[in-house]
Amino acid sequence: MTAPSNWWEHFFEGLSVDLWLAAIAPEHTAREADVVERALSAPAGGELLDVPCGAGRLSLALTDRGYHMTGVDLSSEFLAHARSCAGADKVSWERRDMRDLPWSNRFDGAFCLGNSFGYLDDDGNAAFLRAVWSALKPGARLVLETPMILENLLPHLQDRPWWKAGDIYLLAANRYDHLRSRLEIEYTFISEGRIEVRQGSHRAYRYAELYALLRDAGFAVDELQPWTREARSVTFVATKQAGPG
Repeated sequence: MTAPSNWWEHFFEGLSVDLWLAAIAPEHTAREADVVERALSAPAGGELLDVPCGAGRLSLALTDRGYHMTGVDLSSEFLAHARSCAGADKVSWERRDMRDLPWSNRFDGAFCLGNSFGYLDDDGNAAFLRAVWSALKPGARLVLETPMILENLLPHLQDRPWWKAGDIYLLAANRYDHLRSRLEIEYTFISEGRIEVRQGSHRAYRYAELYALLRDAGFAVDELQPWTREARSVTFVATKQAGPG
């Protein structure tokens, strides 16, 4: 089954949100915040953009380190949880599409981590990168992490892997569409007699394709670490240049 093009608009509800809230330990969040802070090299007390921010764990962690955070996400359930956390009043939470970033030359850095990039079609993914470029100050950086690099994704891809977080089980049925370069996934969430099935779709890019997409959006691109085929994800550090290419 192929997911609808707007699958992400209603995916993050119910058990999918509950699973993400249970899946990541505070120690992992702290390590990710360390990586983001080093890679962005933003000034102390600078303004950072977390997009999409999910339940806000990284926004909250970086607020505790003295940064002024703006978290953007479309999921009202994720944002409701974020707003309920200690310290949430120090973060500016915005419910909006990740391409809808109405700021100009405002932020000292931005980041997009996890599997959050690639939900859209090619035009949409490019529009997101251009929107981030516009929101950043000249010379500021975007940290973009993704597991959807073909050279890394396909060697590790399993047909039906299981995960468990808290009391929630997740079965992901994977199908790679080689004509569209998209990974189609049927997610089955199971918890205490509840079963929720959702469809998802992720654009998988060759390394060179995503590198070029970032360059075309106006970024100079570096790797956080040298690429290896064995890596499960790739992280780019993209610096805003004078104008899109």
